[in-house]
Amino acid sequence: MQTVLITGASSGIGKETAYVFAKNNYNLILIARRKDVLENIKIDIESKFKINVTIIILDLSDINSSNEVYRIIKEKNLLVDILINNAGFGLSGNFIDIDIENESNMLLLNMITLTKLTKLFLRDMVKNDSGTIINIASTGAFQPVPYMACYGAIKAYVLNFTEAIAYELRKTKVKIIAICPGATESEFSKVAGVENAIMFKSVPSSMELGQFIFNNMNSGKYSKIHGLKNRILKNAGLFTPRKIELAVTAGIVK
Repeated sequence: MQTVLITGASSGIGKETAYVFAKNNYNLILIARRKDVLENIKIDIESKFKINVTIIILDLSDINSSNEVYRIIKEKNLLVDILINNAGFGLSGNFIDIDIENESNMLLLNMITLTKLTKLFLRDMVKNDSGTIINIASTGAFQPVPYMACYGAIKAYVLNFTEAIAYELRKTKVKIIAICPGATESEFSKVAGVENAIMFKSVPSSMELGQFIFNNMNSGKYSKIHGLKNRILKNAGLFTPRKIELAVTAGIVK
């Protein structure tokens, strides 16, 4: 039985993805900050499915958290077959008005921690010539995002970073893919302060995205966009003048 490690697993996309993998007979390692929530998820999943759930309570925005995760996994003699780098949050507003400490924490969690975890576990996967890494990017990766400038830039990094490594790994049995969802029903919009934005009207559920992640992890693609509408919008952007694209994106976000 294979084991999947999911970061940011206490709610939203991470939580629902955990249920999808549990239903498909994968053992789980779930990481998040909220101990009580994660413990309840563990109890619920293990009562419904014949799998093992290991929880790690950790703040992944800590600069040393990636090394701590890897140390704990090794100490417990666990083998990670699939790593899903899902943990992250967004901030919205004028760039000059957003608190710099909050923004620094977002950069560290969404980008630096993801990079370090990818490197740490990828080394083992390459050594074993087996494994999969799934990095959660965003449709925000395909253009600048006014009023979420750093968040959009982070997701562009995640997408390009993942696709570059996928090419490097093309002759191995190790796979890495970037999943690019659009707006999805989760806690993200509330934390980011964009719950009333146009882009969060009539959006897919986190469970739908979790199933999409599961269905596409072995697709052989370097990245996959969730949702037909999002794929159409991404392609339409190729033919739209940059200033118009920026104006449209700003209108959707704000």
